[in-house]
Amino acid sequence: MKLKMAAMGLLLPAILLAGKVMAQTISKEELIFYTSEWKGERFKDGRPKIPDALLERAKNVGIEEAWTVLKNEGYNNQFEGNWKTVNDKPVIGRAVTAMFMPSRPDVEKNIKECGSKQGRKGNTNAWPIDVLTNGDVYVADGFGKIKAGTLIGDNLGNSIFNKSGNGVIFNGAARDLAGLAKIEGFNAFVRDFDPSYLEDMVLMGLNTPIRIGNAIVLPGDLVISEKEGVLFIPAHLAEKVISTAEFIGLRDKFGQAMLKAGTYTTGEIDSQWTPAIKDAFLKWLEQHPGEMKMTRQQLDEFMQKRTW
Repeated sequence: MKLKMAAMGLLLPAILLAGKVMAQTISKEELIFYTSEWKGERFKDGRPKIPDALLERAKNVGIEEAWTVLKNEGYNNQFEGNWKTVNDKPVIGRAVTAMFMPSRPDVEKNIKECGSKQGRKGNTNAWPIDVLTNGDVYVADGFGKIKAGTLIGDNLGNSIFNKSGNGVIFNGAARDLAGLAKIEGFNAFVRDFDPSYLEDMVLMGLNTPIRIGNAIVLPGDLVISEKEGVLFIPAHLAEKVISTAEFIGLRDKFGQAMLKAGTYTTGEIDSQWTPAIKDAFLKWLEQHPGEMKMTRQQLDEFMQKRTW
């Protein structure tokens, strides 16, 4: 029945049944249904668990290359720009999603009573922090609210970084910019900063599909960011996106090295490669083993499939 409801595009009610200790507002079965293309390991709640090794490799992936791969796969709604940040550090990791809405007394009362029975403490904007693990990124839809829409200050920022070693992506605001900037290694992509406290907002979904501007985000998505914005990569495409971006990066580094050395002309590098250039590329890789993060098998597959 649950899968049938999901197939109809319906979410379960946001309020959990009292007494059930769950980390999300949709069932594990529904979360697996939404992310059914992912075939790897999952967290206990069903969230895809992209391996730490892939997260490390993702730190060297450019948004432009990754966006191109997603575009070619038909994923056109995964990027969002127009952010303010604490610093220039990229935020890269697995998404833990939170959906906030304007509060109303009866709904907020029920949610907080339910959360209390589940052992949750504090305001609802702290609840997503409790489920964070190392490598996670707290991604929240705060419906763009700035004044009284500050989902974290420096206290919660420290808590987030201690649990995840990572930053946040908020379609909303944050406060205590000076304090957040003192958290070494932390960054926040937000719509703005404001001195106000959080008011009249309530958590209506934890680890549910959410919207961040023009992008759709699912729990477990790979988050990568640069100055121009944030890209949300479906978990099942993470390895393909990373490997393809790495291959493009290798090809570009080789090409730049050959141009700098005067070995080949710009026209030769930018057009279809001859067998001689392909051989030179493979020899260059052997001479620079530290440049290649993918396996040799993956490289061979790209070499075979690549339209030169």
